Amino acid sequence: MGKVSLEGIEFHAFHGVFSEEKKLGNRFTVDIHVETDFKKAMLDDDLNETVDYSRIYQIAKSHMEEPVKLLEHLGHLMLQDILKVYPNLESIDIIIKKHNPALGGVVNYSVVKVSYPLDYE
Repeated sequence: MGKVSLEGIEFHAFHGVFSEEKKLGNRFTVDIHVETDFKKAMLDDDLNETVDYSRIYQIAKSHMEEPVKLLEHLGHLMLQDILKVYPNLESIDIIIKKHNPALGGVVNYSVVKVSYPLDYE
């Protein structure tokens, strides 16, 4: 068992409930961690035997380009698509940070973490 991660993926996107978020957009940081059995990849030096993090990046990027209201929903959409490509993953953690959320005060970022296996299934 091992972990493959992408950390600090930066995007400018237009997710949010408020009209100014939809119009101006915001800076987001995404971290994705997946656990999988990559023993064969370690032994055989074969990308097909592990998780290709360039595919994970492309999934995140495609969802960041499609505005949604809630980061919870955004994380769920990413999680579903990662599982379609890699159905045998042991776990997934997706952490999405919205920098400087419009809350009327100083807040570095709001954070949502979506995980698989899901606690609410």
